[in-house]
Amino acid sequence: MFFVDTIELEGLGNRSYLAGGERTAVAVDPPRDIDTVLAAAARRGVRISTVVETHVHNDYVTGGLELARITGAAYLVPAGARVSFARTPVADGDTARVDTDLTLTAVATPGHTPHHTAYVLNEDGRPVAAFTGGSLLIGTVGRPDLVEPRLTEELARAQHASARRLTEGLPDETAVLPTHGFGSFCSSAQTDGDSTTIGREKASNAALSVDVDTFVADLLAGLEDVPAYYTHMGPANAAGGAPVDLTPPAVAAPDEIAARLAAGEWVVDLRNRIAFAEGHVAGSFNFEVDGKLATYLAWMIPWGKPVTLLAESPEQIADAQRELVRVGIDRPAAAATGGPDRWLREGERPASFPRSTFAGLAGLAGQDADRIVVLDVRRASERAAGWIEGSVHIPIHQLHQRLGEVPDGTVWVHCAGGMRAGIAASLLDAAGRDVVAVDDGFDAAADAGLTVATS
Repeated sequence: MFFVDTIELEGLGNRSYLAGGERTAVAVDPPRDIDTVLAAAARRGVRISTVVETHVHNDYVTGGLELARITGAAYLVPAGARVSFARTPVADGDTARVDTDLTLTAVATPGHTPHHTAYVLNEDGRPVAAFTGGSLLIGTVGRPDLVEPRLTEELARAQHASARRLTEGLPDETAVLPTHGFGSFCSSAQTDGDSTTIGREKASNAALSVDVDTFVADLLAGLEDVPAYYTHMGPANAAGGAPVDLTPPAVAAPDEIAARLAAGEWVVDLRNRIAFAEGHVAGSFNFEVDGKLATYLAWMIPWGKPVTLLAESPEQIADAQRELVRVGIDRPAAAATGGPDRWLREGERPASFPRSTFAGLAGLAGQDADRIVVLDVRRASERAAGWIEGSVHIPIHQLHQRLGEVPDGTVWVHCAGGMRAGIAASLLDAAGRDVVAVDDGFDAAADAGLTVATS
């Protein structure tokens, strides 16, 4: 019997896989912190004999090269990928043995990238699973616009053809195991569901149910903004991800925290947004460690800017380090644990700002409207479905560079649920603005009596 273990990378919205038999296994699209994969293999009592990449990733730094080096595994990378390290190039139709009666077959699936390759897992010659990377996802496909703008339409058309070619030769019960699609911005749309099969995708995936021109037009019309840090991931993966260092950072005393802030460095408070609003180091930014830390911090911080981490516990620091190395933010400049009482110099007081709800915002009706600014930091696609009449729109990933565009007044900032509003409120508070963080679901806006416009 074969097994497939899923390694969740929730902060990035991705999955990696370990699949094998009694003695040996293959790792698919492994994360940079390879100890998670090694631990999975140890639990199964298997040796990793093969490591495969479906493509040169744009949203995280792979651990494939290091994992292959440590385990002595063969490192399979699509032949068309331009990389600067030794690997086993894989072409369409190539096969690799995983374990007794368990093999992989490479299937060229260009679209997400020109060289993208899926891998079909066969048991006794029967297809049982397809590792589809960024090609066929749950109800959608990987986005085609991350390589080169001039190739986007060509790659979108390739996605349509690749999805059909892949599924034509596989039984309906074959499991589809994508890398992207669980919140990753590498997905062309958010997925619906946690698992799928070839048969389900044939019935529901637009790549398999509509003509190519309609598919391409709809796909291109729905593409979101590309996280800024993606531009650094491809080159890092083409060069080969370096080993990571997850040892604790140097401890920062209050004087050092103040000096780093004064130097323009980023001091990031990892606590939850409620604790941050109640009291924090003035000038620090709030990115919750339990939120999409890697995505949003890497998206917003100027690349290469030193970052100091503040957290309640060493465990939070360790969790944040693990998330950040996955996107190439390798070593925090320093860190401190506890709370503001341990991070502030003698005589300093914590900064704070209020939190509220959409009902609280609605309760301001009749007050001086000129002194109230409603700031929506959702993505454009979210806002298109409805927005508070009269609100200002600046997506969260653009806010740090566009703070000067926020009108004068007390800023009531909201998103769809509260996390991004917390980040935005911290940026505004650090800039000296009066801010109220709306910690509420957007569905509550209309229920509170606010006018939600749709056109």
